Amino acid sequence: MTDQALHPDAPADAALHGDPAKMQISDEVAIRIAGMNKWYGSFHVLRDIDLTVHRGERIVICGPSGSGKSTLIRCINRLEEHQSGDIIVDGTELNSDLKNVDKIRSEVGMCFQHFNLFPHLTILENCTLAPIWVRKTPRKEAEETAMHFLRKVKIPEQADKYPGQLSGGQQQRVAIARSLCMRPRIMLFDEPTSALDPEMIKEVLDTMIELAEEGMTMLCVTHEMGFAQAVANRVIFMDQGQIVEQNEPHEFFRNPRSERTKLFLSQILGH
Repeated sequence: MTDQALHPDAPADAALHGDPAKMQISDEVAIRIAGMNKWYGSFHVLRDIDLTVHRGERIVICGPSGSGKSTLIRCINRLEEHQSGDIIVDGTELNSDLKNVDKIRSEVGMCFQHFNLFPHLTILENCTLAPIWVRKTPRKEAEETAMHFLRKVKIPEQADKYPGQLSGGQQQRVAIARSLCMRPRIMLFDEPTSALDPEMIKEVLDTMIELAEEGMTMLCVTHEMGFAQAVANRVIFMDQGQIVEQNEPHEFFRNPRSERTKLFLSQILGH
């Protein structure tokens, strides 16, 4: 974990140029979740989730293992199916209608803990596969877009290599670039740094910080509290399938209201 992750009181300026609270958030709703529940058999994994995310908002979701964090964001693009309640993304309701699912997935990018790159394809081919096959983008245009985003994540020179030739941090940046090639309006991150060595974490977080600076709507499950302090408009704490507490970062870290939140922060921050 980075120094700033361990010390959220440290100035965020080193990580992000500008105050995240002052960055533009639209009145337009990007995601609305109302009364959402999910079970795995008899296990009630998500309980009565209510959450509204506005366009341009950056939300960090934290909590202990098994609290439902990853399941929540996986429900937003139907990688997991919820059993009751409503999930509406970009005005489209997420239900059993496959057309709605496809429409939402075309607008929502996702970056996982494990990179999920195709090992037999080059970096450029990994990034162009979905635009060519899903969006029917001409190959030349798809390749130009891929190189644009590989430059954005600062690894254009890796375009002709294979995933196995790259470090973990580089592979995760490729995974981010691959998602961006679909021109998503919303990005979901599921613990994108947890499989990385400590020295690789910063390069991935820096890439995510740049996305935040550009106003991308982001939901990120992470234990990187320095990133939350620098980038988030709102930090959400989950436990036992429920949203226990949410607040803007300054108040969340300095004045947690719930005893459960206080305990979690004392364990993860060491004070």
